[in-house]
Amino acid sequence: MSVPAPRPPACEPSARSIYCLDGLNFFLADVRDGLGPYLAIYLTSRQHWDPSKVGVAMAAMLVGTIATQSFAGALIDRIRWKRAAVAIAAGAVAAGCLAMILLPSFPVVVASQALIGAAASIFPPAIAALTLGIVGHACLANRTGRNEAYNHLGNVAAAVAAGAAGYLLGYWSIFVLVALMAALSAATVMALPEGEIDHARARGAGEGDDGKAGAESVFELIEDRRLLIFTACAVMFHFANAAMLPLVGQKVTQGMDRGTAVLMSACIITAQVVMIPVAIAASRLAETWGRKPVFLIAFAVLPVRGLLYTMTADPYALVAIQLLDGIGAGIFGVVSILVVADLTRGTGRFNLTQGMIATATAIGAALSNVISGYIVKAGGFDAGFLTLAGIAVAGLALYALGTSETRDAAADVPAGDLAPQPS
Repeated sequence: MSVPAPRPPACEPSARSIYCLDGLNFFLADVRDGLGPYLAIYLTSRQHWDPSKVGVAMAAMLVGTIATQSFAGALIDRIRWKRAAVAIAAGAVAAGCLAMILLPSFPVVVASQALIGAAASIFPPAIAALTLGIVGHACLANRTGRNEAYNHLGNVAAAVAAGAAGYLLGYWSIFVLVALMAALSAATVMALPEGEIDHARARGAGEGDDGKAGAESVFELIEDRRLLIFTACAVMFHFANAAMLPLVGQKVTQGMDRGTAVLMSACIITAQVVMIPVAIAASRLAETWGRKPVFLIAFAVLPVRGLLYTMTADPYALVAIQLLDGIGAGIFGVVSILVVADLTRGTGRFNLTQGMIATATAIGAALSNVISGYIVKAGGFDAGFLTLAGIAVAGLALYALGTSETRDAAADVPAGDLAPQPS
Protein backbone atom coordinates (compact mmCIF):
# COMPACT_ATOMS: atom_id res chain seq x y z
CA MET A 1 0.00 0.00 0.00
CA SER A 2 1.52 3.26 -1.13
CA VAL A 3 1.80 6.22 1.17
CA PRO A 4 0.29 9.41 -0.27
CA ALA A 5 2.61 12.33 -0.72
CA PRO A 6 2.32 15.02 1.98
CA ARG A 7 0.12 17.95 1.13
CA PRO A 8 1.49 21.47 0.95
CA PRO A 9 0.48 23.31 4.12
CA ALA A 10 -2.61 25.48 3.74
CA CYS A 11 -2.24 29.21 4.29
CA GLU A 12 1.51 29.02 3.65
CA PRO A 13 1.88 29.41 -0.12
CA SER A 14 5.15 30.63 -1.55
CA ALA A 15 5.61 34.20 -2.70
CA ARG A 16 5.55 32.92 -6.28
CA SER A 17 2.11 31.36 -5.80
CA ILE A 18 0.79 34.54 -4.20
CA TYR A 19 2.04 36.75 -7.02
CA CYS A 20 0.86 34.33 -9.70
CA LEU A 21 -2.64 34.27 -8.22
CA ASP A 22 -2.59 38.07 -8.07
CA GLY A 23 -1.44 38.32 -11.68
CA LEU A 24 -3.88 35.70 -12.93
CA ASN A 25 -6.85 37.51 -11.41
CA PHE A 26 -5.55 40.84 -12.75
CA PHE A 27 -5.07 39.69 -16.35
CA LEU A 28 -8.19 37.52 -16.46
CA ALA A 29 -10.34 40.44 -15.33
CA ASP A 30 -11.35 41.51 -18.83
CA VAL A 31 -10.96 38.08 -20.38
CA ARG A 32 -13.49 36.20 -18.24
CA ASP A 33 -16.29 38.65 -19.11
CA GLY A 34 -15.42 39.10 -22.78
CA LEU A 35 -16.06 42.44 -24.43
CA GLY A 36 -19.19 43.16 -22.41
CA PRO A 37 -20.81 46.56 -23.02
CA TYR A 38 -18.12 47.56 -25.53
CA LEU A 39 -19.51 44.97 -27.92
CA ALA A 40 -23.01 46.43 -27.52
CA ILE A 41 -21.69 49.90 -28.38
CA TYR A 42 -19.68 48.58 -31.34
CA LEU A 43 -22.64 46.71 -32.80
CA THR A 44 -25.00 49.64 -32.25
CA SER A 45 -22.84 52.53 -33.43
CA ARG A 46 -20.59 50.88 -36.03
CA GLN A 47 -22.61 47.96 -37.38
CA HIS A 48 -26.01 49.67 -36.84
CA TRP A 49 -27.71 46.66 -35.27
CA ASP A 50 -31.07 47.16 -33.54
CA PRO A 51 -31.44 46.42 -29.78
CA SER A 52 -32.99 42.99 -30.34
CA LYS A 53 -30.06 41.77 -32.48
CA VAL A 54 -27.60 43.25 -30.00
CA GLY A 55 -29.40 41.39 -27.23
CA VAL A 56 -29.06 38.10 -29.11
CA ALA A 57 -25.34 38.69 -29.70
CA MET A 58 -24.77 39.55 -26.04
CA ALA A 59 -26.74 36.50 -24.97
CA ALA A 60 -24.76 34.17 -27.26
CA MET A 61 -21.77 34.33 -24.93
CA LEU A 62 -23.98 33.34 -22.04
CA VAL A 63 -25.53 30.52 -24.05
CA GLY A 64 -22.03 29.17 -24.61
CA THR A 65 -21.45 29.37 -20.88
CA ILE A 66 -24.75 27.69 -20.08
CA ALA A 67 -23.90 24.76 -22.34
CA THR A 68 -20.51 24.16 -20.73
CA GLN A 69 -20.42 25.57 -17.19
CA SER A 70 -21.53 22.45 -15.32
CA PHE A 71 -19.16 20.32 -17.38
CA ALA A 72 -16.38 22.82 -16.68
CA GLY A 73 -16.92 22.57 -12.92
CA ALA A 74 -16.96 18.76 -13.05
CA LEU A 75 -13.85 18.80 -15.23
CA ILE A 76 -11.93 21.02 -12.82
CA ASP A 77 -12.90 18.65 -9.97
CA ARG A 78 -11.42 15.70 -11.83
CA ILE A 79 -8.30 16.94 -13.62
CA ARG A 80 -4.87 17.79 -12.33
CA TRP A 81 -3.98 19.94 -15.37
CA LYS A 82 -5.97 22.93 -14.13
CA ARG A 83 -3.30 25.43 -15.21
CA ALA A 84 -3.30 24.16 -18.79
CA ALA A 85 -7.11 24.28 -18.89
CA VAL A 86 -7.03 27.99 -18.04
CA ALA A 87 -4.34 28.66 -20.67
CA ILE A 88 -6.28 26.83 -23.40
CA ALA A 89 -9.49 28.67 -22.52
CA ALA A 90 -7.69 32.03 -22.65
CA GLY A 91 -6.44 31.20 -26.14
CA ALA A 92 -9.99 30.46 -27.28
CA VAL A 93 -11.18 33.85 -25.96
CA ALA A 94 -8.41 35.61 -27.88
CA ALA A 95 -9.37 33.78 -31.09
CA GLY A 96 -13.02 34.74 -30.71
CA CYS A 97 -12.22 38.43 -30.17
CA LEU A 98 -10.05 38.60 -33.27
CA ALA A 99 -12.67 36.80 -35.38
CA MET A 100 -15.31 39.41 -34.53
CA ILE A 101 -13.27 42.33 -35.85
CA LEU A 102 -12.07 40.48 -38.94
CA LEU A 103 -15.52 39.21 -39.98
CA PRO A 104 -18.20 41.23 -38.12
CA SER A 105 -21.23 39.47 -39.63
CA PHE A 106 -24.15 38.28 -37.51
CA PRO A 107 -23.27 34.55 -37.74
CA VAL A 108 -19.58 35.14 -36.96
CA VAL A 109 -20.29 37.46 -34.02
CA VAL A 110 -22.83 35.06 -32.51
CA ALA A 111 -20.55 32.04 -33.01
CA SER A 112 -17.53 33.88 -31.59
CA GLN A 113 -19.52 35.02 -28.57
CA ALA A 114 -20.63 31.43 -27.97
CA LEU A 115 -17.00 30.25 -28.19
CA ILE A 116 -15.89 32.94 -25.73
CA GLY A 117 -18.69 31.97 -23.35
CA ALA A 118 -17.74 28.30 -23.49
CA ALA A 119 -14.08 29.07 -22.86
CA ALA A 120 -14.82 31.55 -20.08
CA SER A 121 -16.80 28.89 -18.20
CA ILE A 122 -13.45 27.37 -17.20
CA PHE A 123 -12.17 30.48 -15.40
CA PRO A 124 -14.39 30.82 -12.27
CA PRO A 125 -14.17 27.19 -11.07
CA ALA A 126 -10.48 26.95 -12.01
CA ILE A 127 -9.51 30.09 -10.09
CA ALA A 128 -11.56 29.05 -7.06
CA ALA A 129 -10.09 25.53 -7.20
CA LEU A 130 -6.52 26.76 -7.51
CA THR A 131 -7.12 29.14 -4.61
CA LEU A 132 -8.69 26.54 -2.34
CA GLY A 133 -6.06 23.99 -3.31
CA ILE A 134 -3.26 26.36 -2.34
CA VAL A 135 -4.56 28.12 0.80
CA GLY A 136 -7.26 25.77 2.17
CA HIS A 137 -10.63 26.55 3.78
CA ALA A 138 -9.13 28.39 6.73
CA CYS A 139 -7.76 31.18 4.54
CA LEU A 140 -10.28 31.01 1.68
CA ALA A 141 -12.25 34.12 2.69
CA ASN A 142 -9.23 36.42 2.87
CA ARG A 143 -7.66 35.03 -0.30
CA THR A 144 -10.96 35.25 -2.20
CA GLY A 145 -11.25 38.90 -1.20
CA ARG A 146 -7.72 39.48 -2.50
CA ASN A 147 -8.53 37.61 -5.72
CA GLU A 148 -11.55 39.80 -6.31
CA ALA A 149 -9.61 42.97 -5.48
CA TYR A 150 -7.00 42.14 -8.13
CA ASN A 151 -9.74 41.17 -10.54
CA HIS A 152 -11.38 44.57 -10.14
CA LEU A 153 -8.02 46.33 -10.34
CA GLY A 154 -7.44 44.53 -13.64
CA ASN A 155 -10.84 45.68 -14.86
CA VAL A 156 -9.92 49.27 -14.01
CA ALA A 157 -6.66 49.01 -15.94
CA ALA A 158 -8.42 47.34 -18.88
CA ALA A 159 -11.20 49.93 -18.92
CA VAL A 160 -8.70 52.80 -18.94
CA ALA A 161 -6.78 51.16 -21.77
CA ALA A 162 -9.97 50.31 -23.67
CA GLY A 163 -11.37 53.83 -23.37
CA ALA A 164 -8.12 55.37 -24.58
CA ALA A 165 -7.65 52.82 -27.36
CA GLY A 166 -11.26 53.06 -28.52
CA TYR A 167 -11.10 56.86 -28.65
CA LEU A 168 -7.68 57.17 -30.27
CA LEU A 169 -7.49 54.09 -32.48
CA GLY A 170 -11.04 52.85 -32.96
CA TYR A 171 -13.20 50.08 -31.53
CA TRP A 172 -11.13 47.34 -33.20
CA SER A 173 -8.32 48.03 -30.74
CA ILE A 174 -10.54 47.03 -27.79
CA PHE A 175 -10.92 43.55 -29.26
CA VAL A 176 -7.14 43.29 -29.64
CA LEU A 177 -6.66 44.44 -26.04
CA VAL A 178 -8.80 41.58 -24.70
CA ALA A 179 -6.83 39.12 -26.83
CA LEU A 180 -3.57 40.49 -25.40
CA MET A 181 -4.80 40.13 -21.82
CA ALA A 182 -5.81 36.55 -22.61
CA ALA A 183 -2.26 35.79 -23.71
CA LEU A 184 -0.85 37.30 -20.51
CA SER A 185 -3.34 35.26 -18.45
CA ALA A 186 -2.11 32.05 -20.07
CA ALA A 187 1.52 32.91 -19.35
CA THR A 188 0.79 33.79 -15.72
CA VAL A 189 -1.18 30.64 -14.88
CA MET A 190 1.52 28.42 -16.34
CA ALA A 191 4.03 30.11 -13.99
CA LEU A 192 1.99 29.02 -10.95
CA PRO A 193 3.92 26.26 -9.09
CA GLU A 194 2.12 22.97 -9.71
CA GLY A 195 3.63 21.39 -6.61
CA GLU A 196 1.77 23.77 -4.27
CA ILE A 197 -1.69 22.81 -5.54
CA ASP A 198 -3.50 20.24 -3.39
CA HIS A 199 -5.95 18.79 -5.90
CA ALA A 200 -8.00 16.95 -3.26
CA ARG A 201 -8.48 20.11 -1.22
CA ALA A 202 -9.18 22.02 -4.45
CA ARG A 203 -12.35 20.00 -5.02
CA GLY A 204 -13.63 20.46 -1.46
CA ALA A 205 -12.67 16.99 -0.26
CA GLY A 206 -12.14 16.47 3.45
CA GLU A 207 -8.60 16.86 4.70
CA GLY A 208 -8.42 13.12 5.25
CA ASP A 209 -9.60 12.20 1.74
CA ASP A 210 -7.35 11.19 -1.10
CA GLY A 211 -9.21 13.27 -3.63
CA LYS A 212 -11.55 10.43 -4.69
CA ALA A 213 -13.20 9.34 -1.47
CA GLY A 214 -16.12 11.15 0.05
CA ALA A 215 -17.52 12.66 -3.16
CA GLU A 216 -21.27 13.06 -3.02
CA SER A 217 -23.44 12.20 -6.00
CA VAL A 218 -24.98 14.89 -8.17
CA PHE A 219 -28.41 13.81 -6.97
CA GLU A 220 -27.47 14.48 -3.36
CA LEU A 221 -26.36 17.98 -4.33
CA ILE A 222 -29.52 18.91 -6.19
CA GLU A 223 -31.66 17.65 -3.31
CA ASP A 224 -30.03 20.13 -0.92
CA ARG A 225 -32.72 22.75 -0.29
CA ARG A 226 -30.13 25.32 0.82
CA LEU A 227 -28.29 25.08 -2.49
CA LEU A 228 -31.51 25.23 -4.49
CA ILE A 229 -32.71 28.42 -2.81
CA PHE A 230 -29.32 30.07 -3.02
CA THR A 231 -29.13 29.17 -6.72
CA ALA A 232 -32.54 30.73 -7.35
CA CYS A 233 -31.43 33.91 -5.59
CA ALA A 234 -28.20 34.04 -7.58
CA VAL A 235 -30.17 33.63 -10.83
CA MET A 236 -32.41 36.55 -9.94
CA PHE A 237 -29.41 38.66 -8.99
CA HIS A 238 -27.81 38.10 -12.39
CA PHE A 239 -31.09 38.55 -14.23
CA ALA A 240 -31.49 41.96 -12.62
CA ASN A 241 -27.85 42.97 -13.01
CA ALA A 242 -26.57 41.61 -16.33
CA ALA A 243 -28.36 43.88 -18.79
CA MET A 244 -28.17 47.15 -16.86
CA LEU A 245 -24.78 48.39 -18.03
CA PRO A 246 -25.24 47.27 -21.69
CA LEU A 247 -28.58 49.12 -21.72
CA VAL A 248 -26.87 52.22 -20.36
CA GLY A 249 -24.34 51.98 -23.19
CA GLN A 250 -27.09 51.71 -25.79
CA LYS A 251 -29.06 54.54 -24.19
CA VAL A 252 -26.19 57.03 -24.31
CA THR A 253 -25.14 55.90 -27.80
CA GLN A 254 -28.32 57.49 -29.14
CA GLY A 255 -26.93 60.95 -28.48
CA MET A 256 -23.18 60.40 -28.75
CA ASP A 257 -20.71 58.92 -31.19
CA ARG A 258 -16.99 58.97 -30.63
CA GLY A 259 -17.11 59.66 -26.92
CA THR A 260 -19.25 56.64 -26.01
CA ALA A 261 -16.22 54.40 -25.41
CA VAL A 262 -14.82 56.94 -22.97
CA LEU A 263 -18.16 57.22 -21.15
CA MET A 264 -18.51 53.45 -20.93
CA SER A 265 -14.97 53.17 -19.60
CA ALA A 266 -15.83 55.80 -16.97
CA CYS A 267 -18.87 53.74 -15.89
CA ILE A 268 -16.79 50.58 -15.64
CA ILE A 269 -13.88 52.28 -13.87
CA THR A 270 -16.19 53.88 -11.31
CA ALA A 271 -17.73 50.54 -10.41
CA GLN A 272 -14.46 48.63 -10.42
CA VAL A 273 -12.65 51.15 -8.21
CA VAL A 274 -15.44 50.78 -5.66
CA MET A 275 -15.30 46.98 -5.93
CA ILE A 276 -11.68 46.81 -4.77
CA PRO A 277 -12.26 47.94 -1.15
CA VAL A 278 -15.75 46.39 -1.16
CA ALA A 279 -14.34 42.94 -2.01
CA ILE A 280 -11.76 43.16 0.76
CA ALA A 281 -14.34 44.41 3.26
CA ALA A 282 -16.85 41.75 2.19
CA SER A 283 -14.33 38.95 2.78
CA ARG A 284 -13.70 40.21 6.32
CA LEU A 285 -17.30 40.99 7.21
CA ALA A 286 -18.45 37.62 5.89
CA GLU A 287 -16.25 36.06 8.57
CA THR A 288 -17.55 38.28 11.38
CA TRP A 289 -21.12 39.25 10.48
CA GLY A 290 -21.82 36.12 8.47
CA ARG A 291 -22.56 35.56 4.78
CA LYS A 292 -26.26 36.46 4.77
CA PRO A 293 -26.24 40.07 6.04
CA VAL A 294 -23.39 40.97 3.70
CA PHE A 295 -25.13 39.44 0.69
CA LEU A 296 -28.37 41.22 1.57
CA ILE A 297 -26.55 44.53 1.07
CA ALA A 298 -25.52 43.43 -2.44
CA PHE A 299 -29.11 42.56 -3.32
CA ALA A 300 -30.58 45.74 -1.86
CA VAL A 301 -28.64 48.11 -4.12
CA LEU A 302 -29.87 46.52 -7.36
CA PRO A 303 -33.45 47.88 -7.46
CA VAL A 304 -32.21 51.31 -6.39
CA ARG A 305 -29.74 51.32 -9.27
CA GLY A 306 -32.37 50.27 -11.81
CA LEU A 307 -34.74 52.98 -10.64
CA LEU A 308 -32.09 55.70 -10.79
CA TYR A 309 -31.24 54.83 -14.39
CA THR A 310 -34.77 55.85 -15.40
CA MET A 311 -34.38 59.33 -13.94
CA THR A 312 -31.56 60.72 -16.03
CA ALA A 313 -29.62 60.49 -19.27
CA ASP A 314 -26.89 62.81 -18.05
CA PRO A 315 -23.50 61.12 -18.60
CA TYR A 316 -22.07 62.34 -15.28
CA ALA A 317 -25.11 61.09 -13.36
CA LEU A 318 -24.89 57.69 -15.05
CA VAL A 319 -21.27 57.37 -13.98
CA ALA A 320 -22.21 58.25 -10.40
CA ILE A 321 -24.97 55.62 -10.37
CA GLN A 322 -22.34 53.01 -11.23
CA LEU A 323 -21.05 53.33 -7.67
CA LEU A 324 -23.95 51.07 -6.68
CA ASP A 325 -22.83 48.44 -9.18
CA GLY A 326 -19.46 48.44 -7.44
CA ILE A 327 -21.10 47.62 -4.12
CA GLY A 328 -23.40 44.87 -5.40
CA ALA A 329 -21.03 43.06 -7.72
CA GLY A 330 -18.08 43.48 -5.35
CA ILE A 331 -19.94 41.66 -2.59
CA PHE A 332 -21.42 38.97 -4.84
CA GLY A 333 -18.04 37.97 -6.27
CA VAL A 334 -16.72 37.15 -2.80
CA VAL A 335 -19.71 35.92 -0.82
CA SER A 336 -21.10 33.59 -3.49
CA ILE A 337 -17.84 31.58 -3.50
CA LEU A 338 -17.82 31.41 0.29
CA VAL A 339 -21.43 30.21 0.45
CA VAL A 340 -20.73 27.42 -2.04
CA ALA A 341 -17.59 26.45 -0.12
CA ASP A 342 -19.61 26.37 3.11
CA LEU A 343 -22.35 24.16 1.69
CA THR A 344 -20.04 21.73 -0.12
CA ARG A 345 -17.23 21.36 2.41
CA GLY A 346 -16.29 17.72 2.76
CA THR A 347 -18.38 16.65 -0.27
CA GLY A 348 -15.62 16.70 -2.87
CA ARG A 349 -17.98 18.59 -5.21
CA PHE A 350 -16.95 22.22 -4.70
CA ASN A 351 -16.24 22.98 -8.35
CA LEU A 352 -19.08 20.89 -9.77
CA THR A 353 -21.48 22.82 -7.55
CA GLN A 354 -19.95 26.09 -8.66
CA GLY A 355 -20.45 25.00 -12.25
CA MET A 356 -24.07 24.05 -11.71
CA ILE A 357 -24.86 27.35 -10.00
CA ALA A 358 -22.95 29.27 -12.66
CA THR A 359 -25.00 27.49 -15.35
CA ALA A 360 -28.19 28.63 -13.68
CA THR A 361 -26.96 32.20 -13.24
CA ALA A 362 -25.81 32.29 -16.86
CA ILE A 363 -29.36 31.42 -17.87
CA GLY A 364 -30.55 34.36 -15.80
CA ALA A 365 -28.02 36.69 -17.39
CA ALA A 366 -28.84 35.48 -20.90
CA LEU A 367 -32.54 36.00 -20.32
CA SER A 368 -31.72 39.42 -18.91
CA ASN A 369 -30.04 40.55 -22.13
CA VAL A 370 -32.57 39.00 -24.52
CA ILE A 371 -35.76 39.95 -22.67
CA SER A 372 -34.60 43.46 -21.79
CA GLY A 373 -33.62 44.01 -25.43
CA TYR A 374 -37.13 43.23 -26.61
CA ILE A 375 -38.71 45.22 -23.76
CA VAL A 376 -36.61 48.26 -24.72
CA LYS A 377 -37.59 47.84 -28.37
CA ALA A 378 -41.28 47.73 -27.42
CA GLY A 379 -41.49 50.16 -24.50
CA GLY A 380 -38.26 52.15 -24.27
CA PHE A 381 -35.27 52.11 -21.95
CA ASP A 382 -37.20 53.09 -18.82
CA ALA A 383 -39.42 50.02 -19.19
CA GLY A 384 -36.33 47.86 -19.43
CA PHE A 385 -34.72 49.30 -16.31
CA LEU A 386 -37.93 49.07 -14.28
CA THR A 387 -38.39 45.42 -15.24
CA LEU A 388 -34.88 44.61 -14.04
CA ALA A 389 -35.49 46.51 -10.80
CA GLY A 390 -38.66 44.49 -10.18
CA ILE A 391 -36.76 41.21 -10.58
CA ALA A 392 -34.19 42.49 -8.08
CA VAL A 393 -36.90 43.21 -5.49
CA ALA A 394 -38.29 39.69 -5.87
CA GLY A 395 -34.82 38.18 -5.46
CA LEU A 396 -34.12 40.27 -2.38
CA ALA A 397 -37.34 39.05 -0.75
CA LEU A 398 -36.57 35.41 -1.52
CA TYR A 399 -33.07 35.63 -0.09
CA ALA A 400 -34.17 37.48 3.04
CA LEU A 401 -37.02 35.09 3.85
CA GLY A 402 -35.89 31.78 2.39
CA THR A 403 -32.24 31.35 3.39
CA SER A 404 -30.25 30.88 6.56
CA GLU A 405 -26.66 31.67 7.54
CA THR A 406 -24.12 29.25 6.03
CA ARG A 407 -20.89 30.30 7.76
CA ASP A 408 -21.18 27.43 10.25
CA ALA A 409 -22.81 25.02 7.79
CA ALA A 410 -19.75 22.76 7.86
CA ALA A 411 -19.87 22.26 11.64
CA ASP A 412 -20.67 18.58 11.17
CA VAL A 413 -17.75 17.91 8.82
CA PRO A 414 -15.29 15.35 10.21
CA ALA A 415 -12.74 16.86 12.56
CA GLY A 416 -9.87 16.16 10.20
CA ASP A 417 -11.24 18.69 7.75
CA LEU A 418 -11.69 21.33 10.43
CA ALA A 419 -8.30 20.98 12.05
CA PRO A 420 -6.60 24.32 12.63
CA GLN A 421 -4.35 25.32 9.75
CA PRO A 422 -0.85 26.72 10.15
CA SER A 423 -0.93 30.48 10.55
